[in-house]
Amino acid sequence: MKGFTLLEVMVALAILAGVILTVITSYNYHLGVVVRDRQETEAMLLARAKLDDPDFLKQRQTSGNFAPRHPDVTWKVETASAGIPGVDRLTFTVGWDGDRHKLTLTKYLESTAGAPGS
Repeated sequence: MKGFTLLEVMVALAILAGVILTVITSYNYHLGVVVRDRQETEAMLLARAKLDDPDFLKQRQTSGNFAPRHPDVTWKVETASAGIPGVDRLTFTVGWDGDRHKLTLTKYLESTAGAPGS
Protein backbone atom coordinates (compact mmCIF):
# COMPACT_ATOMS: atom_id res chain seq x y z
CA MET A 1 0.00 0.00 0.00
CA LYS A 2 1.06 3.48 -0.77
CA GLY A 3 0.07 6.64 1.06
CA PHE A 4 0.43 8.41 4.38
CA THR A 5 -0.64 7.08 7.72
CA LEU A 6 -3.10 9.00 9.85
CA LEU A 7 -0.29 9.88 12.29
CA GLU A 8 1.84 11.41 9.51
CA VAL A 9 -1.09 13.52 8.29
CA MET A 10 -1.85 14.72 11.83
CA VAL A 11 1.80 15.71 12.43
CA ALA A 12 1.92 17.56 9.10
CA LEU A 13 -1.31 19.43 9.94
CA ALA A 14 0.03 20.36 13.39
CA ILE A 15 3.24 21.76 11.87
CA LEU A 16 1.26 23.63 9.21
CA ALA A 17 -1.06 25.11 11.87
CA GLY A 18 1.93 26.30 13.89
CA VAL A 19 3.51 27.96 10.87
CA ILE A 20 0.26 29.66 9.82
CA LEU A 21 -0.36 30.92 13.36
CA THR A 22 3.18 32.34 13.53
CA VAL A 23 2.80 34.09 10.17
CA ILE A 24 -0.58 35.61 11.10
CA THR A 25 0.71 36.82 14.49
CA SER A 26 3.82 38.33 12.92
CA TYR A 27 1.78 40.05 10.22
CA ASN A 28 -0.62 41.52 12.80
CA TYR A 29 2.24 42.81 14.94
CA HIS A 30 4.00 44.46 12.01
CA LEU A 31 0.75 45.98 10.79
CA GLY A 32 0.38 47.60 14.23
CA VAL A 33 3.93 48.94 14.00
CA VAL A 34 3.19 50.47 10.60
CA VAL A 35 0.03 52.17 11.91
CA ARG A 36 1.86 53.57 14.95
CA ASP A 37 4.73 54.84 12.79
CA ARG A 38 2.28 56.49 10.40
CA GLN A 39 0.54 58.26 13.29
CA GLU A 40 3.84 59.42 14.79
CA THR A 41 5.06 60.69 11.41
CA GLU A 42 1.80 62.56 10.86
CA ALA A 43 2.04 64.11 14.35
CA MET A 44 5.67 65.10 13.75
CA LEU A 45 4.87 66.74 10.41
CA LEU A 46 1.91 68.65 11.90
CA ALA A 47 4.04 69.83 14.82
CA ARG A 48 6.89 70.93 12.57
CA ALA A 49 4.50 72.80 10.30
CA LYS A 50 3.00 74.63 13.30
CA LEU A 51 6.41 75.48 14.77
CA ASP A 52 7.79 76.65 11.41
CA ASP A 53 4.83 79.02 10.90
CA PRO A 54 6.25 82.53 11.50
CA ASP A 55 2.92 83.79 12.86
CA PHE A 56 2.63 80.98 15.42
CA LEU A 57 5.16 82.42 17.87
CA LYS A 58 3.37 85.78 17.78
CA GLN A 59 0.05 84.26 18.92
CA ARG A 60 -1.00 84.03 22.55
CA GLN A 61 -2.84 80.74 22.06
CA THR A 62 -1.32 77.92 24.14
CA SER A 63 -3.43 74.97 22.95
CA GLY A 64 -5.69 73.88 20.14
CA ASN A 65 -6.15 71.27 17.44
CA PHE A 66 -5.26 70.87 13.80
CA ALA A 67 -8.81 71.39 12.48
CA PRO A 68 -10.26 71.14 9.88
CA ARG A 69 -8.11 68.34 8.45
CA HIS A 70 -7.08 66.73 11.77
CA PRO A 71 -9.56 67.80 14.48
CA ASP A 72 -8.71 64.77 16.63
CA VAL A 73 -5.03 65.76 16.88
CA THR A 74 -4.44 68.33 19.63
CA TRP A 75 -1.47 70.50 20.50
CA LYS A 76 -0.24 72.37 23.57
CA VAL A 77 2.69 74.75 23.92
CA GLU A 78 4.54 75.76 27.07
CA THR A 79 7.34 78.28 27.39
CA ALA A 80 9.77 78.31 30.30
CA SER A 81 13.21 79.62 31.05
CA ALA A 82 15.94 77.32 29.77
CA GLY A 83 18.24 78.19 32.66
CA ILE A 84 20.43 80.24 30.35
CA PRO A 85 20.03 84.04 30.42
CA GLY A 86 18.20 85.27 27.34
CA VAL A 87 17.05 81.79 26.25
CA ASP A 88 13.58 80.27 26.59
CA ARG A 89 12.60 76.63 26.11
CA LEU A 90 9.44 76.12 24.07
CA THR A 91 7.86 72.68 24.56
CA PHE A 92 5.33 71.69 21.90
CA THR A 93 3.25 68.59 22.66
CA VAL A 94 1.02 66.86 20.11
CA GLY A 95 -1.59 64.35 21.30
CA TRP A 96 -3.80 61.98 19.34
CA ASP A 97 -6.11 59.05 19.95
CA GLY A 98 -7.77 60.82 22.86
CA ASP A 99 -4.36 61.97 24.16
CA ARG A 100 -3.35 58.35 24.79
CA HIS A 101 -0.37 58.95 22.51
CA LYS A 102 1.84 62.02 22.73
CA LEU A 103 4.85 63.45 20.95
CA THR A 104 6.89 66.33 22.37
CA LEU A 105 9.23 68.66 20.50
CA THR A 106 11.50 71.15 22.25
CA LYS A 107 12.79 74.33 20.67
CA TYR A 108 15.10 76.91 22.21
CA LEU A 109 14.37 80.56 21.46
CA GLU A 110 15.74 83.94 22.26
CA SER A 111 13.75 85.36 25.17
CA THR A 112 10.91 87.56 23.94
CA ALA A 113 7.80 88.92 25.61
CA GLY A 114 5.63 87.88 22.65
CA ALA A 115 6.14 84.12 22.86
CA PRO A 116 3.14 81.92 23.74
CA GLY A 117 2.80 81.23 27.42
CA SER A 118 5.08 84.13 28.46
